[in-house]
Amino acid sequence: MLAGIASACILALPAQAQSDRMAPIATPAQPNAIELGTGPLPGAKASESWHSQYGSRFTRNVTVATLTPFLPDPAKANGTAVVVAPGGGFTTLSMENEGWDVAKALAAKGVAAFVLKYRLNQTPQDLAGYEQQQKERFAAAAPRPGANPSAMMANLAPQIADARAAFALIRKRAAEWHVDPNRVGMVGFSAGAMLTMATTLEGKDAKPAFIGNIYGPLIPMTVPADAPPMFVALAADDPLFGNSGTGLIDSWRAAKRPVEFHLYEQGGHGFGMYPKETTSTGWFEAFASWMRMHGWLKPAA
Repeated sequence: MLAGIASACILALPAQAQSDRMAPIATPAQPNAIELGTGPLPGAKASESWHSQYGSRFTRNVTVATLTPFLPDPAKANGTAVVVAPGGGFTTLSMENEGWDVAKALAAKGVAAFVLKYRLNQTPQDLAGYEQQQKERFAAAAPRPGANPSAMMANLAPQIADARAAFALIRKRAAEWHVDPNRVGMVGFSAGAMLTMATTLEGKDAKPAFIGNIYGPLIPMTVPADAPPMFVALAADDPLFGNSGTGLIDSWRAAKRPVEFHLYEQGGHGFGMYPKETTSTGWFEAFASWMRMHGWLKPAA
């Protein structure tokens, strides 16, 4: 399942931009990025590189995980924090559309946001080789939404370690960042949504206070009794998960845990913060409204 989704997630991006080509770019300055201390990716040979596509910036071959804070104006800060996990099939990260732009929008709501640049599966160093590899993998493997989620998560040990380290760092520096340690949530996109679910179910001490699953797979799972409230957004025309059922929603409801599900008529896969004519563009304000309903946008006591 993981290989199929990893291939598909990177190729099934906004339909109106499918003609855009990847172009190498210099590594952008990231002066606020903090190394998480989870070590270099074992056996890694290719080094981190960046490219542009769809008018946005992406990174590949991440071997050292980092966390970048986007802190709100102290006058607006409400004590809530969110770890933001971009997607990209575990071979790339949509750092701008599903990372920095999301974090900036959260900070504008008074939320301390932290973009997680987690370690990735290795790909060819050259961009042409990467594109060819993804085309071949996409053609050869299709995601199987009915696969065992436990087996899927077993392949995410480095990424789960990165997420756990992110939560630990935020709580360690909570006073400095004006964060309530009990109000640290997580939102992820596509593969980042998979990591969010894995962190929730297998992340031990991470224990997100709430989670957002944005166009991730909705396969049914065993839900713990203390599972956090969950917000889900998906487009019905998503080529990966739009016709895969809503087992995850059913699992959360059967466990009597809070869940809100937005199924948009159109939007495709990977809409993130891209401005589009579809109603899926409203997912962020819906997410913020959901947070407000639960009290996470009110100042912490």
